[in-house]
Amino acid sequence: MDDTSEVETKRELHGISRWIGQAALVLPVIVACLWATGFQHLLGLVAFNEQFLALMLACALLGCFVNVRASKSIRGDQVPWYDWIFAALSLVTCGYVFVNYSWLVHDLATLRTDRIILAAILLFLVCEATRRMIGWTLVIVALFFIFYARFGEMMPGIFSVPASTWQRIAVYSYLDSSALFGLPLNVAANTIITFILFGAVLKAVKGDTFITDLALVAMGRFRGGPAKVSIVASTLFGTVSGSAVSNVAVVGPISIPMMERAGYPKHQAAAIEAVSSTGGQIMPPVMGITAFLMADFLSIPYSQVVLAALLPALLYYLAAFVQVDLEAGKRGLKGLAVRDLPKLLATLGRGYAFIIPLAVLIYTVMFGFWPPGEAGLAATAAALVVGCLSARNRPTLADLYGALLSTGKTSMNILVLTAVAGIVIGALQLAGLGFSMSSILLELAGDNILLILLMTAIVCTILGMALPTAVIYTMLAVLVAPALVQLGVDRLAAHLFIFYVGMLSMITPPVCFATYTAAAIAGSNFWTTAISGMRYGIAAFILPFVFPFSPGLLMMGGPTEVVIAFGTAVLGVIGIAAGLVGYLFRPLNPAFRALLIVFGCAVMVSPFASPEMLIANVVGLVGGGLIVAFEWFASRMLPEGSQTSAQAGE
Repeated sequence: MDDTSEVETKRELHGISRWIGQAALVLPVIVACLWATGFQHLLGLVAFNEQFLALMLACALLGCFVNVRASKSIRGDQVPWYDWIFAALSLVTCGYVFVNYSWLVHDLATLRTDRIILAAILLFLVCEATRRMIGWTLVIVALFFIFYARFGEMMPGIFSVPASTWQRIAVYSYLDSSALFGLPLNVAANTIITFILFGAVLKAVKGDTFITDLALVAMGRFRGGPAKVSIVASTLFGTVSGSAVSNVAVVGPISIPMMERAGYPKHQAAAIEAVSSTGGQIMPPVMGITAFLMADFLSIPYSQVVLAALLPALLYYLAAFVQVDLEAGKRGLKGLAVRDLPKLLATLGRGYAFIIPLAVLIYTVMFGFWPPGEAGLAATAAALVVGCLSARNRPTLADLYGALLSTGKTSMNILVLTAVAGIVIGALQLAGLGFSMSSILLELAGDNILLILLMTAIVCTILGMALPTAVIYTMLAVLVAPALVQLGVDRLAAHLFIFYVGMLSMITPPVCFATYTAAAIAGSNFWTTAISGMRYGIAAFILPFVFPFSPGLLMMGGPTEVVIAFGTAVLGVIGIAAGLVGYLFRPLNPAFRALLIVFGCAVMVSPFASPEMLIANVVGLVGGGLIVAFEWFASRMLPEGSQTSAQAGE
């Protein structure tokens, strides 16, 4: 959901244009906070959620057309006349819904001329805003499904669907609560903005410095310490951010230079940071917009999604951590000198109070079962109070305004993105493809769950090269998840599978925003960084295929099943990581590397899944154990000088 194109085409405005542009960014943040507190009820106002969403989208589109150029070749110090027209039309089209929805709700299906015109204009504006901030790919996807809804009857065989008229498609996309003003935009406006604000306020009161220093204290002195700091810091920051690019932007400028000074090549340092930061989308308690979408799709508490995602998130970071450690051993890298590290007591003394807002967030989400928007706002308030109590961390008014402004910039991207995702969903619903896709997949794959998982992963990977995680998840939750459920896969496991595979968009070339950002910070080659990042993120490529067969990993089942499922998965991740790096206690030969990867995959699935999986577990454990034992004894017998020479040669 993050892109760099907006940074490249943003305007540097002055005067009244600057104030209008900034107001369009700050206003939706304030409105979202007021709406989360139920302020409208305190005033005695009765408002539909769609009216709130219309106001939020109007601000996002206004902010886009004032602050973002149509292309890099256009002057960036003024707003051209056509963008002012686009901004005005955004207010008119969204204002129509905002003002009239109380009676529109009783008559949504009538194809009146004014509605058709307003709908066509708003669809164009959303697509144009998406093109400016995200690029053409998502626009093309939206147009494809709109055309599919219009000409679906011309598609061959099982892909044929009843066709709709242009007028019907436009009005349905505009006014129906399952389309533009539907679930994705609703989650973004009601939930995500307050969490983004929490991260921004935490940074304004210097809570991000505490998180980074704590990671340095914990891991800085070990071999490969700076890389481990990146992983730990990104894990901690991921609990409050949930955004891959935000994590890279905050942690990367600190961790990447440290890794380079410790001896990591630039592309590996950037790749480690990109992979570590991408885990912010899956790291509880704040997992990014997709997790909130999942909770709404499944009609379950967000805390249940967090609980199911906890062990897979730990395995994801474990895979990266083990590879970093073994890579450091392979290269003979050392940790940072103790004198260069922050002191634990001093770090805790400066920042122990920042545990309070994190505790508030965890309690309200996991134990208080607060609505996510209210929980994010409570954590924000706690962070602000904690910051104001300390003279060292007390934010200025400029800091607070900067937090609002940065939240508004990120929110603008998310609101536009989720609006176009709603258009895609509306077209799918109108065409009926959401109901027929499951039948299509079942017809192509039969009753083979693994084949459907593989087909889904291929689709996710292809789409993930250009589409954000939330959009991929939203599309496939409608199209594919029902087929997996029909074959007996648990609903939550099916949706987590889609979530994880879709998340790979952040580190899957050619378009991987987290990798792009990290490579830019490191000054490394994009392609070598991206390929290295895919290796470090290997867990995200393998773990999703385990979910349907190992419910214990998702905290389903008894304690014994959960412990054994997690334990075997840990051993599998370590074996795969060692095979990929090519180092255990000493450099590994190619045969042992391949065998460790195979044995690691064999023990990933819980032995409770089936008798075949139990046999695979035993074979993997025995085979992997023999290789580990052989390598350990061989490394003990190898003279120290020879081992150092082998590392230097590698």
